[in-house]
Amino acid sequence: MNDLSNLDELLASRAAETRRTIEPCTVVIFGASGDLTARKLIPALYHLAMEGALPLPYRIIGFARREKTDDTWREELHTALQQFSRTKPLNEDVWKAFAANVHYCQADISDDAGYEKLKSTIQSFDNDKLKKNLLFYLATNPSQFGEIAEHLNRVGLLHKEEGGITTERLVVEKPFGHDLASAKALNAELIRFAHERQIFRIDHYLGKETVQNILTFRFSNGIFEHLWNRDSIDHVQITVGEKIGVGSRGGYYEESGAMRDMVQNHVLQVLSLVAMEPPVSLEAENVRDEKVKLLKSIRAMSAAESAKNVVRGQYFAGEVEGEARPAYRSEPKVNAKSNVETFVAMKLLIDNWRWSGVPFYLRTGKNLPLSASEVRIQFKPAPNILFAAKSGTKLDPNSLTLRLQPDEGITLRFNGKVPGAAMELRPVRMRFSYDTEFGAYTPEAYERLLLEAIAGDATLFIRRDEVETAWGIVDAIRSFWADKPLTNREFYLAGTWGPTAADDLLTSDGREWRNPQPQK
Repeated sequence: MNDLSNLDELLASRAAETRRTIEPCTVVIFGASGDLTARKLIPALYHLAMEGALPLPYRIIGFARREKTDDTWREELHTALQQFSRTKPLNEDVWKAFAANVHYCQADISDDAGYEKLKSTIQSFDNDKLKKNLLFYLATNPSQFGEIAEHLNRVGLLHKEEGGITTERLVVEKPFGHDLASAKALNAELIRFAHERQIFRIDHYLGKETVQNILTFRFSNGIFEHLWNRDSIDHVQITVGEKIGVGSRGGYYEESGAMRDMVQNHVLQVLSLVAMEPPVSLEAENVRDEKVKLLKSIRAMSAAESAKNVVRGQYFAGEVEGEARPAYRSEPKVNAKSNVETFVAMKLLIDNWRWSGVPFYLRTGKNLPLSASEVRIQFKPAPNILFAAKSGTKLDPNSLTLRLQPDEGITLRFNGKVPGAAMELRPVRMRFSYDTEFGAYTPEAYERLLLEAIAGDATLFIRRDEVETAWGIVDAIRSFWADKPLTNREFYLAGTWGPTAADDLLTSDGREWRNPQPQK
């Protein structure tokens, strides 16, 4: 597909849209026997039904090759829900009503007859909207996305709709490609059978309440907006830490590494929300336009700049919370001489008016001391004049921390005087807690994302130019690593905050990492 036709697709997808009323819908899950369906999708749909959020009527069809009846699949899902539901015990009355709308279609993804069988099942429903308002969730290997779309198109269940509100949609899971070339090829394949507006590329991170709240916090609070620029902010730190190791995912991780697994999607998505310009409205395309503009403003790095501004790391044997952890190279299905990164830290510069000269420090890793995701806005220090004699040069600059998970909240740090005769200053904090303010209920990300997909709202999903721009950033950095072996300064002890080289990245700029802390 040439660049001009790509542009036409994107421009057409930006046509003015309004959030429609959620109408009766049939959800078809490909890969219905898989782990994602049992752990995330069905629990999410069950909870939406329990809260009365699903349209009435609705139908859920599982499509997989394993031989099952409607009843046997329902029994399997009931068992899975008892384990994975966020509310326990199950509400059996809700489950009974939910299960009555659940069906199973046994067929192989490559079998034409299976799609005809699926079509017959859909056409048997007595509500016309259930036959036309269709959401196809592709919880399969990405290599099968194009094949499924082609089969659906061939039997008349998926049409490439050029205008208006689409009633046939594809939801595709990450990873969306493994580099820029494969992402472009996958996009081109899907666009053969569906318009860009019909393709919902999912990143579950965007379904988290706290990630969504970044835009609300920024653009509904005037007190912060005039500070949100190079005049007031010294630098920004984004940390996405995981205290788990690679574990049983060694085979997958050998192909992805932290750069592809986390930076290309989750970390860059958070960066774009933190740094983007205000959209002209909250319509899906306006929000996504600004995210793409931000990603395209990230300064490209030469090989020399990449060597200076990007750090990779790999954990060796250590302890996390008293539990012994093996080295990455000793994990199952991992090459004993692997140079795959389990940690990445980088310094990015954004070449636009708002952020010129403000460094963004990003890091993510496995086997860190704490599973925590947060954004720290470090403001410029006050002039060191009035309190220099009493506090020296170490007076802590103000900061604002958006804690995305866990213990979700927002913390403002400022300096206050310690009670007493002496003029002693100390950093203090004001903290807003989601749990305290709104109660413990926080919906799972997949609940919000599925509901938005059913409604046809693409705001929380990734557009084609967005995913390709992110891959371009990641590929350029990875190409500088090539097959270079890791150095001693790039290994880190499991249970620490990364390699020495990551600390050097900030100390060379006269700064230091601010590590997430357990919330009390």
